[in-house]
This record gives sequence, structure tokens and C-alpha cells, in this order.
Amino acid sequence: MAGASEDEAFEEASDFFDGDDEASLCMSLTSQSLEDDCKGISALSNAVPAPGDLTVQSVTTHSVGLIWDPPEGLKTFELSFSARGQQPETQITTSNSAEVEKLHPGTEYTFSVTSISESNSRSLPVTVTAFTYPVPPERIKVSHVSADSLSLTWESPNFPVCQYHVTCWQGDKIVQETKTAFKTAAFSNLSPGVQYSMKITCVLQNGMESKMATRHGQTKTILEGLLTDLGLMNHYTDKLSLSTVLEINKNTITDEPATSLSSLPWCFLKRLMMVNVTARGVKWSSPVDTSIDSADFDMYSELDSLLNCQDTKDVVNPLDIVTALFLCSDGFLQQEMALKMSMCQFSVPLLLPSCNKNQPMFMLWALRDIVKKFRPHTLEDSRGFVEERIVLSDLPMVSFVRLGECSFSKSQVLNKLLSNPQQYHDTFLHHDMDCGDSPRKISDGLVEISWYLPCGNKNIDIFPEPVAVANLRGDIRSFETQYSFLCQTSSAVFVLFDSLDTDHKILTTQHHKAQLFLVGNVQNKNFNMDALKLVASELNLKKTNVMLKVKQMNDADFVKSLRSVLTNWLKSDPPKMQLEQMADVAHELGIRVDEDDQECQKAKVNAFEITSKIKDTSQFKETQLPLQGKIWKELAKLEKEECRLRKAGDQNIEHYKSELQTQKQNLREKQCSYDMSEAMTCFINALSTSRLEKSYFLKWMRMNLDNLSRESLTGLREQYKEKCKHSVENKEEIKELDRHISNSSLGIEHFVREMGQLYESALTIPENHAARQQMTHLPELCAKLLLDGFPLELVDGDASNIPLNWMKDVLLQLDHLVQPKNRIIVVTVLGVQSTGKSTLLNTMFGVQFAVSSGRCTRGAFMLLIKVSDDLSDKMKCDYLVIIDTEGLKSPELAQLDDSYEHDNELATLVIGLSDVTIINIAMENSTEMKDILQIVVHAFLRMKEVGKKPVCQFVHQNVADVSAHDKNLRDRKLLLEQLDEMTQTAAKMEGKEENQKFTDVMEYDPEKGNWYIPGLWHGNPPMAPVNAGYSEAVSDFKKTMIEVFGNCKTSGDIRGFLEWTKSLWNAVKYENFIFSFRNSLVADAYMQLCTEYNKWEWTFKKDMYKWLTSAETKISNFEVTRMESDQSGMSDFLCQLKTNAIRELDQREKMILNNLTVYFKQTGGHVHLVERYREEFGNSAKCLRRELENSVFGKLELAVSIRQAMNKLENIKKTNTDLMETKVRALVKKCKTSSAKKTDDELKKDFEKVWEKTVTALAFNGLDRKDIGDNVSHHLRSNMKQKGSSVNESINKAKLLECGKTTFTVTQEHLIQRLINHIGSLLSENPRQNPQQIADSLIKQCLAFIEEKCKKGDYHDNYIQEILHMIDAFIGDPKLYASKNFEISLKLHICGIAARRFQEMHDHFIRDNDPRRCIEQLKEKYFADFKDLYKEQDQCERKAEEFANLCLKPAVETWVAASLGPDVVDEMLVGKSALQFSTRAFFQYSLLKQLLAECNFENYVKYICSYEDFVKGWIYGQILEHFANGNKMSQLEERYLRIISSEILQAIHTAQKQTDPKAGIKEFIQNVCRELKGKLAIPKNALDAVVALNNAKVEPFAHSLSRIIQDIELSLKKKFQEQNIDTRLSTLKMKPQDELFKRVFGCGKQCPFCMAPCEAGGEAHTEHCASIHRPKGLGNVRFEHSITLVTDICSSAVHSEATFRCFETNHQYHPYKKYREIFPDWHIPADPSIQASDYWKYVMAKFNEEFAKRYAAKPGDIPFIWKTITKKQAENSLKESFSIK
Repeated sequence: MAGASEDEAFEEASDFFDGDDEASLCMSLTSQSLEDDCKGISALSNAVPAPGDLTVQSVTTHSVGLIWDPPEGLKTFELSFSARGQQPETQITTSNSAEVEKLHPGTEYTFSVTSISESNSRSLPVTVTAFTYPVPPERIKVSHVSADSLSLTWESPNFPVCQYHVTCWQGDKIVQETKTAFKTAAFSNLSPGVQYSMKITCVLQNGMESKMATRHGQTKTILEGLLTDLGLMNHYTDKLSLSTVLEINKNTITDEPATSLSSLPWCFLKRLMMVNVTARGVKWSSPVDTSIDSADFDMYSELDSLLNCQDTKDVVNPLDIVTALFLCSDGFLQQEMALKMSMCQFSVPLLLPSCNKNQPMFMLWALRDIVKKFRPHTLEDSRGFVEERIVLSDLPMVSFVRLGECSFSKSQVLNKLLSNPQQYHDTFLHHDMDCGDSPRKISDGLVEISWYLPCGNKNIDIFPEPVAVANLRGDIRSFETQYSFLCQTSSAVFVLFDSLDTDHKILTTQHHKAQLFLVGNVQNKNFNMDALKLVASELNLKKTNVMLKVKQMNDADFVKSLRSVLTNWLKSDPPKMQLEQMADVAHELGIRVDEDDQECQKAKVNAFEITSKIKDTSQFKETQLPLQGKIWKELAKLEKEECRLRKAGDQNIEHYKSELQTQKQNLREKQCSYDMSEAMTCFINALSTSRLEKSYFLKWMRMNLDNLSRESLTGLREQYKEKCKHSVENKEEIKELDRHISNSSLGIEHFVREMGQLYESALTIPENHAARQQMTHLPELCAKLLLDGFPLELVDGDASNIPLNWMKDVLLQLDHLVQPKNRIIVVTVLGVQSTGKSTLLNTMFGVQFAVSSGRCTRGAFMLLIKVSDDLSDKMKCDYLVIIDTEGLKSPELAQLDDSYEHDNELATLVIGLSDVTIINIAMENSTEMKDILQIVVHAFLRMKEVGKKPVCQFVHQNVADVSAHDKNLRDRKLLLEQLDEMTQTAAKMEGKEENQKFTDVMEYDPEKGNWYIPGLWHGNPPMAPVNAGYSEAVSDFKKTMIEVFGNCKTSGDIRGFLEWTKSLWNAVKYENFIFSFRNSLVADAYMQLCTEYNKWEWTFKKDMYKWLTSAETKISNFEVTRMESDQSGMSDFLCQLKTNAIRELDQREKMILNNLTVYFKQTGGHVHLVERYREEFGNSAKCLRRELENSVFGKLELAVSIRQAMNKLENIKKTNTDLMETKVRALVKKCKTSSAKKTDDELKKDFEKVWEKTVTALAFNGLDRKDIGDNVSHHLRSNMKQKGSSVNESINKAKLLECGKTTFTVTQEHLIQRLINHIGSLLSENPRQNPQQIADSLIKQCLAFIEEKCKKGDYHDNYIQEILHMIDAFIGDPKLYASKNFEISLKLHICGIAARRFQEMHDHFIRDNDPRRCIEQLKEKYFADFKDLYKEQDQCERKAEEFANLCLKPAVETWVAASLGPDVVDEMLVGKSALQFSTRAFFQYSLLKQLLAECNFENYVKYICSYEDFVKGWIYGQILEHFANGNKMSQLEERYLRIISSEILQAIHTAQKQTDPKAGIKEFIQNVCRELKGKLAIPKNALDAVVALNNAKVEPFAHSLSRIIQDIELSLKKKFQEQNIDTRLSTLKMKPQDELFKRVFGCGKQCPFCMAPCEAGGEAHTEHCASIHRPKGLGNVRFEHSITLVTDICSSAVHSEATFRCFETNHQYHPYKKYREIFPDWHIPADPSIQASDYWKYVMAKFNEEFAKRYAAKPGDIPFIWKTITKKQAENSLKESFSIK
């Protein structure tokens, strides 16, 4: 073989080198004395005799030997030599000979010798030339080896080569030789499989030739040559697998014709896998050169070249391709190829030639999967049929062989023989077919087999009984083994010949068990009748055994005659033999059998060990597969009943559920009581073997089980047929028989299902138990099966259930095995039963689903197909998951009452799992089509509502017309109308009537989403091949589908598929799917959206808060910073700020909406699942903007109002200070005119006189004191004026300031009569609106608001208005049952408290701002200024300190307090606490987890009964805890101090530039204030006091101020550090706890049944929801008569038959199932599992007595199962409910 030949040793050219060819040729003298002697030589002289007769004595590759005659008396000679173009080298010698070494090989050198006399004179030189010998080529390589040719390449030596002489030897004989000037040579027309020796010499220009370099090379065998050409050589040892062929790659989506020989096998396989009858017609052609202009066409030369092009060298006979592929495929691909070839009615290999070993292979395994169905004429009357595996069929076999040459085509005759004239088909390939005339290279010796199978119609059938037909390719004399095999296994052998003159001994010497028929052609000139007679005589043949095609007989007559002979022969009841029995004959003849493989035989033994013991299928399933029988079906029923609660009746729901769980536990315990059966032990052990043996085992199992099922079902079907003749009388018997047929089915899926049940039951055992440990490896075994292409049962069709734990662990193992390539796209086919769904999938993807024999698919199966790496990125997946489903509208299920429900469940599940759904419709069945569409539309609608919108494709089967697409335009329009109508109907039934069109719920294009596929068979089965139109149409559909896969927006991964399976199936088990659906992927996507939105929302709020803070500061500084030239007033400034606010709000609203748009454009994160929330979050952004606008405008107006009121007060103060300043300046002037210098005491005395006199003269008209009580009364009356005169009268009578001094208590007169009438039902059913609790909560909130407002400034009317609005918001709810008396009493109570506190605040404000008091506070400062002015001291330092301490320091402190709030919130939103505040759901999870960890009853009571207060306290505690550890708060404060200090210093620097140095500091300070006007609120009074009475200069003042700023920073830093965290938080303007509360509290709505808080994101959500609901008794719900706490949980109740009543139902009982009619804005889904609500069950069971005592009720009747829940289980249920991984 070529690969071996290249490694063989050969003579390297380097062997001929004596030394380094790169060494210098220059030689040194051997004697130093000689060198010295020659120094005197100067010139050549004729007087010195020259050497005589210089000759070349020897030549090698690297040296030349010279000799010459020395002249008499001379002993010294100079030798010089050089090659052309080189400098000569010289050497001195005393000898008359020299050996010149280290020369280059193959080079011409010139040598000259000169005599040297004693006087150093030289003679004339004597010259000679010589070539060194050449070396052979180096590094010879053999390449391009084929069966009849090979090529050589080599490297040329380092000398000029004239040519190379290359000879090819076979042994000691030259086969070919060539001479070439190039470094390559090629030999063709060699014999295949022969080793040759290639010898190469280099030839110089003078004819000198090097030694030979030898390289051995072996031509490939014919097989190797062909496999190499076909690109299959690697697969001859490493066999092609079925999974490789089925893998989806770029070839799958291309229709490019074959452009090389190597692409032919793949084209054949591609077509064959699509069951395309044109598969054998594959041929390749090189791309056509379209650049040739027809004008350049030269008739003579072009026609000659056209003739030369008709070369068949590169044309491969299709039989060679088939043989090559079978030789290069593993057993499973061989089986699939044989099956598909059989479906196409191609002949299939029976004996496969080995080519190299002359030992054929009997292809028993390859044919085992072929099952044929036919009706012999003996069963015609009964309309029965035979269905059996072809290798097990007892059939006569007739063989056709050829002896010598045959002038007519044996295969063509066979095709005509087996074909009905109206249904001709080329079963056997012949020379008139595409490439059929190409010489066969490896397929001679191939024995093909096909079958003729009657359909039971005498007018159509050619033969009445089935018969196998074998065809040997080639002359039987060359393939005696094959001929012997056919003679011993066939019932008849037909020998076709032209002449029997040749060696015919094989006919007479061969042992014949078969009847021999001789078929000769008289029309051939070589035909010899005498020879025929002789042979017939020797064989004792009868006349009927000899057939001759005489001259008068045409082909049709000849075939008719041959058919007649065969028919008569069949009537003689010829001997029959199963193909399986022929293996013994093969072994006798030394023929290998493909099943002899060791793994195959081991697997066969393992499979037969199981199946051989199956006598009665039903009994076997009961004894060997007990876990999936009645127990599993009963478990499935219990699981659905746990969700649907249809049979609960009047029982307590939770007790009923507890009872169901107990029953489930008992059933699981019963399952655990079974030991693993012998059959299952064998099965699992077999799955644990090597991959190959396991694959063989599964195949043997499937075939054996199918055979058994086929046998058992045959009799049952006969009974069924008889009973159906009298269906009315036998209705019950038919129903029972139908069940019996179902129970008699047995397939591998039942064994795998039993594995699942073994695993599920083991999970109920403790983890460390040996029995459980024994099962831990089962999911991995199953996952490996999936990877090997074996289908996994997704839905158990018999029990209509999914073993979720088993599925989960299998898929998790699968995910682990394929990591990181775990992306998948899911494709599902749905349709009416027996409309070709499985066939469609098999044709598209080559997959075979595990369907028990004689049964359609039950339930749903999933299967993996690998997507090649070259296509995975384009398709955005690594695997396709194909789901095949049980046919909808199944007759087998039609007897069941819930068949429609079953179909709905199945369709909902698989469509929900799918990315692409194929709806398969048989056009002849329009009624059932309408039924299935109704089911499908329901499923699609449900998916749309839960966030999935699969792609939909309709496949219309059995549409044969070529113009179907155009003709069905009207049908498509009608179909769409029907779909729209069904969508509207389904939407109405599902309560989602906004969906009006099918395209609302599906991605469906009527033009591109409909495919019309012809019927499967071309003619009448069983002899009909697959319709080529069917294959082509499915192929086009497949290519389009792969494009669709690539465009899928919803591709996910295996874990995502698992989550969808769990959530969809959980929801399917409930009756109301849409409102039962919960999915962790959707939850995760929703959480992520909420998290992102919360970030955007917080950024919006934070930015607007900062803007508002700056705006309020500017308002505060308006008078301080206003330029004298500025004529605008405060109102103008307010308008300007509002305009700016609108601009800011618009910009940030747009930013959120843009973020939302970008978020939904991303491809990751399952964003498509929450697309339906997009509008809600957009509306939330708009709602947020409106709220902020109202809030900002209100605060701006309030700030302006307060500022305007303060301006009046400040003007009064300013008048007083200005007068005082004037008086003091006059005093300074007076004192300075005095001649004597005054002491400080004298100055003090003078100042006191002036101060007293001035103060006495001032008119201190301060603010008037308001009567806040009257003001509050006025607003209260205005608020209640619409309530009537009696209300106003009550208000007028009340003494407001006396109200609110005692505790507020709700009395009966506070409640409306309807409440009193239904007080019992209120306490029992609906305690959520307890008036006393609401009143207490409201009073608490109002008091907190009052205290917050009393911390700052003066009273403002807005304060009481806000309080009244708060009260109205609470008591405006009609469900509060509040009467007018309640409202009046409550408002008087709160307003009385507010009036007293606001009066105190007002009085305090007036006192603090009394003008006299304010002026007295400045007395010492005025005196100090007076002294400085008198003494003309520099005031810069002191004035700088005053400005810094009186103006800047308080402003800085206020600014830090205003700025820190958002940063504290930010700090809580990152790091450790980030998750708990990221969304409302995560907040609830964190809260409940901590409550569970602490397990404190009082905390639970606070959480349940005072949720808002508890949350606020908890959040505040979290903030304190976070900032108490470490110095994070100090870091934040220091950062802001550094920022503001830097800005103040920058303002000072800027103000210095703006202020004239000669001006006073007043202008400078004003410039500083202007620079800081948006940051620091400078108190005007303090500022006026600072600039009064000063003589400071700008420069030194600025310098002093800059220094003092640093002191202020340090002072404030110290002050902050001395305060505790609580104090520091209390000073913040933005309260972090309030902001975090708003973030996580949300809308504040609570579940109408159990009070669980709403967790929906965004403010504008249209549905309220909670992740976890709780027993109603925890919220003080008790039974009306027994006052026992209720244990019902609303997430269970809303799916039961139970009822409720409340205010909203007018106290009439209403079904829980229809709760949405009463509470349409609440969505209460089912728990994600039965264990999901274990958290609150655990809490109630633990604290049952405590809650009863607290609520003055009797303890709840706790279900037994609740008492078994552990704290760990409660925590796990919490994680499950909130989808925490």
C-alpha cells in the first residue's frame, strides 16, 4: 500500500559523500620550510622544464587523483585547480602525484601543474580538465499513488544536471523508464497492488551518470485506489457511523452537484437518507468554463477534443459506490442503507465482495432491519396480510447468474421480470442507467437480493406468492464461492449464457440443491446447440429447465416466457429458506457473516436472555416491569388530582392534598418494595457495556421485541376485526380488546421507562442507602443513549405523565456530557394519527423513533441530532432536539372520556417546548384537520401568554399536483380564516380575548409557512418505491427548515429545555393552564428585566433628586446671588426652573425608554420570554416621569413659597441691621475725631450707649403669630364640604385642639350597617381590611409625616393638605366598610394632633426669628467690628472666620446631608446586599429566609400583621448593620467634604479674578456665592452680618478664607465621626430607608386571600402576583362557626372546587376557580411543585398554637404531612418558589 511504501528505506544520496561538501577546497602546505622556499619565486621561465604527461589517475565524487612525469632534477611543483567561475586554489608539492580532495561532485575542474626550480623560477604550466563523479538525487518521495500509477519527486544535487534517468522495476525487470530534466516523474499503466522499485541517476552533460538511488513504492489495490478516489480510504478501517451521516452540516443545506469523485458517496448517502429513488444516478462534473466565446469555436479542433473528452476513466459505476460505502460503514449505517434502499425498491447486498481477500461477507445483520408487509393470494379472501422481518421470512429464493459472456443484460431482464408493465422500476442497476456502463472495479462478485411481494390483487400481481430474487454480478467462473452459496440456498438458479463452448465444468461439478435453469441466447453468433445439449444431458435437465431466446422472440416475449416459467415453478411449492438460516451455509463455505462480530454476538446473547423468556407480553410486563404498571398509572392520576382537586368535594383542601401525598408515598413505598427484576438487571448490565456492544444490544432488543409484539398482536387484531363487525353489541368487548392490544405492546421504551421508575422510587429512600446508591448511575446511562441517537420517552403515553425527577437528572447528565456545546433548537411534529409524522421526520433527519411494532407513537419521544461545527454558529445551536408525538385524535384513545383533554395536554406541552412546530395535515382528512387545528391553536395561545411564540409550519401531505401551491392559494386563505376564527374561540375560552388573529399568537406566514408534499409511494405497495416527488419536496422543506432554525430567536440550552419541561408539565396538570403556568426561565428573565429597570428607575430618581436639590439651593440663594441689574423676580425664576425640570424629565424618560428598547433587542437572557411585559415597563417609565414631575413642581413651588415668606422676615432683619450699621459707623467716626485715644473700656461704654439708644428706637415688628388650629379647621372643612351639612356641623362642634389626645378606637357607629350584618363572614373569610388595624396604621404614618415636617422651618398649608390626602387615599376604599362617622372621627383625631404639633413648630419658628432676639445675637459681633474699625485693625482673618463658620460651614454640612442619601442607597444596592434589594421578589426571598433562620414567632407576627412597618424596620436595620461595620459612612462623608472643599476653593479663585482688588469683600463674597449658588445654601442674615462693618481687603481675605476651608473640612470630619450611624442617617435629606422601601415595597397590594405582598415589577404593572402564598390562617382567617384557623392555601384553592365570599362578592359564595372574575388584576399561579409552599406550611405547623393564641382563635387542623416538613425542606421550597439556583 502507498502509505507503507513511503516509509521504506532507500539509498540516500548522502551515502556517496566522503566529507562535508561545504568545506573549503583550499589546501595548506604540509611543510613550513617549503612555504618559505617558494617566497622567492617570481616569474615563469621557459628555461625551467615543464612537467610531462599530466594525467587523471582517479576520479570520485569529491576528489581527483593526478600524476605527471617530473623533469629531471626538479622536485618541487605548484598544483593549481579551479572550477568555472571560481578563484583558483594552489598547493606546493614535492611529489609527482597529488590527490585533490573536498571537491564538489558533478563539477568540471581545470588542473595545472608548474615546475619550480631551486632559484624559484617556474616553468610553463601543464593543464588537464576532469569532472568529479555526480551523486544521485536526494530525498526522493513517492506521491500520488493510485491503483495504476504513482509519482516521484526529489531534490536536485548541488551541481548542474543535464537530465535524470528514472527506471521503474518490478523485481529484476524494468517495467518503464524515462528521462527528464525536471525533478518529478510519473509512471502510469502499472499493475494494482504491486511493489515497484524506482531507481534514479543524475546524468551530466558529458554523459557521466551517477550511481542509482532507489526508492520503493507500492501501487494501491483496485479497492484502495477506488476508495482513495472516492475519499473513503480513511473509513475503510475507521468505519462511517450513522450518527456521522445524520449529522447536520453544510452539505445538508446545499444542492450543489458533485464536482469531484470524492463527493459522490456523500451525494449518494444524502439522497438515500432522504429515500430518493434517484440516489444511484449520482455523477460528478467539473465546473463548466463559461468564458469561452462561441465566436472562437474551431470546428475541427473542438470536435476532436469533444471526442477525447468522452473518457470514462473518472466515471464510477454506481454499484462500486454502493459496494464501497458498505465496505466503509459500520453495521448500523449498513442497516440504515439497506433499509432505505429497500424502501426505494433497490436491490440490496446479500454477499459483499471483500476485493482483497476473495472472501465475501454475508450481510445478514445489514438486512435484519427490513420489515415487509404483503398479502399473498392465499390470504386474499380474508383480507389478511403478512408483516414480518425479511430475514425471518420463509421464502423461496431464485438466483440469476451469468456464465461467460452474455449479450443481453441480466439485470435489465430481471427488472422487467419483476415490474408490472404499468409500474416499471429499475430494481437492479444495469448498463443503460446513469453510469451503469462504466466498468465495475470492485463490485464484481457482489450478490444482490430483492423481493417480489404480492399485494393481493390478481390484476396487478405478477406472482401470486412472495419470492426472493438474487443476482450475482460477474462470471460465476471467477466467483465460485458465491455461486456455491447460491446453489445451496436458492430454490432455483437461472444461468444465463451466450455460449457453452467455454469451460462449463462449474455447472456439472457444483453441488446443486437448487433446481437449475439454463437460459441461452440463440440470437448470438457464438451460441452452440451441441454444447447446450451436452451440458443439459450431463445435468439431467428437463426441457422446462432450458429457455432459449430464439430469433423470432423480442425482449417482451422473452420476459413473458421467463415469467411463465417462474410462475409455474412457484406453483410447485419450491423449498424455502430463511435468510437467517443461510448463515450456516455461509459458514460451511468459509464465507464471513457480518453478525460474527464479537460485540454483536455478545449483545445478541444478552438480548435473547431477556426476550427468550417472554411468553406472554402482559404477564411479562407485570412480573418483570412492575413499577410502570398500575402503580405508575395510579401515581400519575394522583399527581393530576393533586393539582385539579376535582374529587375533593367538601373536604378541607390541604387535608385532601395531604391525603393524596400520603397515598403517593404509599405507592412509592410499594414500588420500593419490589426488587429489581431479572430482566431489568440484564438490561441495565447490557447498557453498561462498551458503546458498540450497547448499540448492538439495543438493536437486538428492538428487533426481538418487535417480532414478539408482531406475533402477539396478529391474533388480537383478528379478534378486533371480528368484534368490530358487530360494534353495537360488542362495544365493551371492543374497548377491553383495545386495552389488551395496548398492553400487548412491548418495546425498549418500556424498559427505559422502568429504569426511570426505579430511579424515581429510589429517590424516596435516604441518600446513603445502598438501594439508592445502586441507581445513581442510571441517568448517565440514559443520557449516553440520547447522545448515541437513541430516543428518550418524554411523555409516557400509557400513563400520560412525565417522571420529572428522572427527566431532570437525565437532562442534567446530558448537559454535563456535551458541555460547552449545549445549545439546542427544538422541533416538534404534530398531526392526526397515521398521517406520516414519523415518516416525515425519518425522511428529513434519518431518525427512527422507538415505536413498538404494530403501534403508532404513544406519548412523545425526544431525540438528539448533532449539528456540525461548520454550521453550529450559523444555526446558533449544537444539537437539534426532535420531538415525535402520539397522533392527535387517536382511535386508540377515542374510547377514553378524556381523550380531548389528553390531546390538549400533549399539544400544549410539545408546542411549549418547541422553537419550531410542524403541523402535519393529511389533505384527505379535513374533518380531523379542523379538530387538530383547534387543539393546536389553544396550545399556541397558551404559549403566547407565557412568553413563547414558536415558529409554525404547515405540511399538507398527499398533495400531488405540481401546481398545488398556486391552486391552494384559496385553501391557504381559507385555512388562515379558520385559524383566525379558532384563535378567537380559543382566546374566549382561555379568557384572553385580545387575541383576534392566528398571527397574534404565532410567527406564521401563510405564503412561506405552508408546504405541499406528494404521497409517499409511487404506485401500489408493497412493490412501489418511494415517490421521488415526496423525497424532493421533503428535501426542500428540510433546507428551508434549517434556514428557519438559524433565524430562530428562541434557541436555548439543555438546562433551559429542562426548565420548560418542568414548568409546562406542571401547568398542564392544572385545568386552567394560562393562570397555572410558572417557569423559572420566565421568572429569571422577568427578574433580570426588573433588576435592570430598577437600576434605570433609580438613576432617574437620583438624577432628578440631585437636580431638585440644586434647584432648591438656587431658590434659597436667589436674593443673595441676584445681580442688581437683574429685574426678574422669584416667579420668573420659578417658571424658568419648571421649564428646565421638564427638559430634564423628558431627557431621562427618553433614556429609560431607549434602554428598554435596547434591552429587548438583545438575543441572550431569554428576553423574548418577557416581551409581553415590555409595554408595562414602558408605561411604568411614563408613570414615574409623571410622579416625579408632580413631585418636583410641588417641591419647587413649596421652596419658592417658603423663600418668599422668609424674604419678608429677612427684610425686617435687614432694616434693623442696616440702621445699626449706620449708627456704629457714625460712632466710629465720632471716636476717631476725638483727640484722646480711647481704651477698650471707654469704647465699650460708648458702644453700649449707642446700642441701647438704637435698639430702643427700632420698631421690632416681627411675624404675626397664626392660629394653626383655625387654619387646620378651615382645610378640614374644605376637605369635607362635599359630605353634607351634617358633617360640617360635626366639625364645627368639635374642639379640634382637644381631639387626638386619647387612643383612637373603632366603634360600631364607625362602620356601615352592611359590615355589621356580615361581621361573621368578615372575620372568617376576609380579615385583610380590619378597620382598627387600618386606622392605627394610618395614624402612625401621619404622625411620622408630622414629625418629619416639624424638624424644619415654619408651618405651611401644604402640610395639612398632604395629611388629608393621605387619609382620603386610605379610607376611600369601599372595602373598608367605613361610615361618615368613621371618616370624621379619624380626621378630627389626626388633625387635632397635627394642629397642636404644627402650632408648636410655628411658635418655635417665630421665637427663633424674633427681630429683637436676632439683633441682640449680633451685639458682640458689632462691638468687635466697631473696635476693629476704630483701631483700623486688619479684619481679613476674623471676617474670613466669620464667613466660613457662619455661612459656609452650616451650608457645607447641609450639602453633605443632602448628597449622602443617594450614595447610601447605592451602597446598599451593591455588594453583599445587592441581591436582596435588586427586585421585589429577591427582597421577599431575603426577608423570608432571614425569618426562617431566626425562627422567631414575634417577627413572623409583625411580618404578617404589620407588613409595612416590619419591612421599613427591617430595611433600616439592614442599613445600620451594613454601615456599623467598617468606616464606609466616614469614607462617603470624607469624599463629599473633599469635593465641596475643592469646589469652594475653586469658587474663591474664580471670584478673585472677577472682583476688583480695590473693592470690598462684599462684592467678593457675592461672587463666591454666585459660583456656589447651585451647591450651598448661604444664610442671608448671617451673610449680611459678615459683610457689615468691615474694612477687609479682597486678597488677604481670600487667602485667609482658603486656609480656613481646610480647617472646616477637618472640623466637620471630626464632628461626623463622633456621631453614631443612627444620628448620621437621621440628618440625611433623602432617607435611604424610605427609598429602599419604595423600591422593594412596590404597589403595596396584597393577595386578596392570604395577604402575600405583590412582587410585580414596575409601577404600571397590570397584574399583581406573589411568588409564594401562605395558609390563610396565618392572616387570622378562621372558620365562621368553629373559629379554627384555616389551613387552606390560595394557590391550591384557586384550582379546586372550593368557594369563597367577601365584600367584593357581595358576601355570596363564589368559586375559587373563577377568582379572576372578582379579582381580575391578581394572578395566582399554581405552585411550581407540591413542595413549593412547604415554607409557610412549616411555619404554621410550628407556630400553630402561638398564632391561635395571638388571634384568639382555635389552632388550625394541621394536615399530617405538614408536620413532617423539616426546616431544610422549608428553605428549599423557598428557593424553588423564587427560582433561586
